[in-house]
Amino acid sequence: MRLKMAENSLFAILLRSSWWISIATALAIVALSRALLPEAFWLYGAAGGLPFVVIAALAARRQWRLPSARHVAATVDGCQAMSRIEFADLIARAMRRDGHAVEALSGGAADFIVEKAGRRTLVGCHRWKAARNGIESLRKLQAEVDRRDAHDAIFVALGEVSDAAAAYAAGHGIRLMRDAELARLLKGLVPR
Repeated sequence: MRLKMAENSLFAILLRSSWWISIATALAIVALSRALLPEAFWLYGAAGGLPFVVIAALAARRQWRLPSARHVAATVDGCQAMSRIEFADLIARAMRRDGHAVEALSGGAADFIVEKAGRRTLVGCHRWKAARNGIESLRKLQAEVDRRDAHDAIFVALGEVSDAAAAYAAGHGIRLMRDAELARLLKGLVPR
């Protein structure tokens, strides 16, 4: 069984924030412990800052692997200049590079099925350049997931995703692949 952290818990928020915020919180706990607790006990209070140091290390590790804003912008620009077929081929090539078996699909809401470690995932890139993606594309992708008995779905979108569509995706386990995640997937594959 895998434990899942509540999305709006303090630690989840700190994991999404800059690493230095967790370090500052840990230092504040140490300073408060030193100022408010008796000499013999302040170290025990300071130990309360240790989880924040661990969160800072995890956040720093995540942030270290994120592409820069310039790299994300260059990737988005390069992808928007491609045709739908070129873009789908690029995504398939990146998935193969990451160890997935890729099977192209024609028609329907998904462009291909990727499989890794026995998990089948449908990937839909049809509307990656749309200025705004609504719920209808996601409903079609979910229907395709049900029809093909897949485990997951990924919806690739460079444009804006409506709040209703984002809520639908979250409620149905559809992963939205947006700018930064796309730049990480396509690292080294998009011509500059």
